[in-house]
Amino acid sequence: MKNLKTYSLLLLCTYFLNSCATDHDDYAAIPSQSILERQIEDLFGSKASLLLPASNNFTDIPSDAKNSITAAKVALGKLLFHETMLGKNPNNEEGMNTYSCASCHHAAAGFQSGVQQGIGEGGIGFGVHGEGRIKSSNYLETDLDVQPIKSPSVLNVAYQEVMLWNGQFGALGANLGTEANWTVGTPKEANTFGFEGVETQAIAGLDVHRLLIDKDFIVNSSYKTLFDAAFPNDAEDSRYTKMNAALAIAAYERTVLSNEAPFQKWLKGDALAMSEDETKGALLFFGKGQCYTCHSGPGLNGMEFHALGMNDLAGENIMTVVDEATKKGRGGFTGNPDDDYKFKTPQLYNLTDAGFYGHGASFKSIRDIISYKNKAIQENSEVPSNKLSESFIPLNLSEEEVDLLTMFVENSLYDANLKRYQPESLPSGNCFPNADSQSSIDMGCI
Repeated sequence: MKNLKTYSLLLLCTYFLNSCATDHDDYAAIPSQSILERQIEDLFGSKASLLLPASNNFTDIPSDAKNSITAAKVALGKLLFHETMLGKNPNNEEGMNTYSCASCHHAAAGFQSGVQQGIGEGGIGFGVHGEGRIKSSNYLETDLDVQPIKSPSVLNVAYQEVMLWNGQFGALGANLGTEANWTVGTPKEANTFGFEGVETQAIAGLDVHRLLIDKDFIVNSSYKTLFDAAFPNDAEDSRYTKMNAALAIAAYERTVLSNEAPFQKWLKGDALAMSEDETKGALLFFGKGQCYTCHSGPGLNGMEFHALGMNDLAGENIMTVVDEATKKGRGGFTGNPDDDYKFKTPQLYNLTDAGFYGHGASFKSIRDIISYKNKAIQENSEVPSNKLSESFIPLNLSEEEVDLLTMFVENSLYDANLKRYQPESLPSGNCFPNADSQSSIDMGCI
């Protein structure tokens, strides 16, 4: 492995040229991008190791061996993911056909919800980035389909073995050995089908979020043709099912990749894709900031769980009390005290539109959460200090360095064209991601 300290010294020379050069030499600074390329090669072998594939490159997109990605499945899943006519199992008649998977995971918020606590059934309004969604006054809190934790992003989930902040969905990878916790009669039972996390979450999520795959609706609409194309080898009497709908949704989710972000363009050879300050921020990300130790691979995520002492959902806009299992993160799923207060490392693309950060949405800006990690002073007093991750230590970044790192995350990791993953319209003709009257007004789709 090459010596990263050498690159750090070269970077310092780039920052402070006058301190490295004298009046009597012809010192030529090594460009920051060259240093960055060397750092990435040293850490990961090549720039290609961080590349996200094209969304139609099904061969290179990680997939479940039991659910191959095909164009027909993706086309079907894209529509089902956004289809508000699947909202046919509400607790309150007002919610009928008004919500979808995309209610809490939509393109406008980087496939997050845009609010601290995502709402499926029982929510009204959308705003611009989903920030305008609130509880309907006609709903009791007990009837809401509301998230007990900040909605994780669907973006780049192809690079996750297990899903959710506590990793409870997925029968393989980190969940091998957790079979005793796949409780019958709960969403975790979906692990028994043996799929990876993306597929398992899609299977469980349809029931959890009161979505219904109604065969009569399917066969009497253009969805029938889409199911026929996606699952031609299934007998007709078992083709138009919840399982197949979930597998199509999962196939679509795996293709939702931020492969047009400036950093991705730079990895492909576009030297103009990132500004000099963004490049300096990237050098900090893959150097002094140590971000890469947890956030790596094409999705800049990780399959490890860490306790960083962040707050759980709290504040005047929170509609439910956070239960103990949710507070304990991974430990709430595994039952292992060593896993208490640990949460899965998230991916870092398209955070700008999300609006809230951390598993409890306790941070209002990307800079705030970077500063929090830089200072490494826990905000949640309920988390015992002996549970904190060994990686939660001060980084000693200056304010200027925090600014540069923020620029890289905000700008270079921002794919501005995520709307390409939305359908132009739905077979039902409904508005999406929500179809309540206020959302329809907000989105101008009435």
